[in-house]
Amino acid sequence: MKKINLLMCLCLTQFIFAQHKGNYDQNIQISRQNIATGNAQVYGPQSTKHRRNINPSSSIIIDVHALYNAKASSYTAMFNISQIGPTAEETHKLVNERIDNVRKELIAAGIKKDDIAIDVISFVPVYEIEVQKKLFSTKYNEVPKGFELQQNIHIRFKKTQQFEKILAACAANEIYNLVKVDYFIDNIRAVYKKLQTSLVSLVKEEKEYYKLLGFDLSDYNVVMADDKYCYFPKDFYQNYQAYNSVSFEALKKKKGVTKAKKQTSYYYQPLSTENYDIVLNASILEPVVQVGMQIKLVYSPKPKEQKQPPKTEVKTEHKYYVISPDGKIDVKELKTSN
Repeated sequence: MKKINLLMCLCLTQFIFAQHKGNYDQNIQISRQNIATGNAQVYGPQSTKHRRNINPSSSIIIDVHALYNAKASSYTAMFNISQIGPTAEETHKLVNERIDNVRKELIAAGIKKDDIAIDVISFVPVYEIEVQKKLFSTKYNEVPKGFELQQNIHIRFKKTQQFEKILAACAANEIYNLVKVDYFIDNIRAVYKKLQTSLVSLVKEEKEYYKLLGFDLSDYNVVMADDKYCYFPKDFYQNYQAYNSVSFEALKKKKGVTKAKKQTSYYYQPLSTENYDIVLNASILEPVVQVGMQIKLVYSPKPKEQKQPPKTEVKTEHKYYVISPDGKIDVKELKTSN
């Protein structure tokens, strides 16, 4: 009995742990257990060894990263509208009626007239196949039956709450094709300036740290590199699909199961902040523009100057041989030093 209880506890523990992984990772069906434990993915090392091995080096590397989660100062939503009609005039009339209705509703919702723009994409005739039957043959001819007009509606807004009213106005006029939503920041330079100031301050702290450890960076040659980048929300949407359900009762009775089509869900997954030294506006509630910057400094020891040994002068005395007329040889030294 104890073994059975232990086995049940282990199974329950594994089930609860799996629920922590979330729907988008394991395709687990949403249930009350998800509400209790949450669907957030578990980040961080999965190993029980929390200490990491580091390898000493003669070079000193200062590599700092900063991230700024910037809320957009304005947005532009783009909708595509397609209209067909029997004549060019009728097609234009139908499109203009739908766009005028959308414009009126948006102006009433607080969006300025100048923040709505129309971009004509195409205006082409539409052809159909006409069957022409004769006594001994049948022909299929393409004949013009009308026109198709495609336009894009660009709508600029500054508050995310306005987007719901934009969707409602477009849907009321049978405009359902949302192409994209662009995010804009008025002064991107100011954002980079904040990141630069934060990173420079952090580099100074790193230098003080190595100075306390006894390393004089003036004895090192330094090379550096820096980088900056900007990511928009449209590139960070991921998807998942609900897990397929199984009917054990149907399997027992050997009856067929008609599976329903599972809807694909999308969610916003921004850059993780785990690899950043500085994060400005870390807590975000809505999709943001993520601006990043990196500075990397590599210090290598300067080569030591090899001291030349002192030169020693060897004084040599010169000897001269003097031969007299009678054949005698007389050796004498000639002193050249004063």
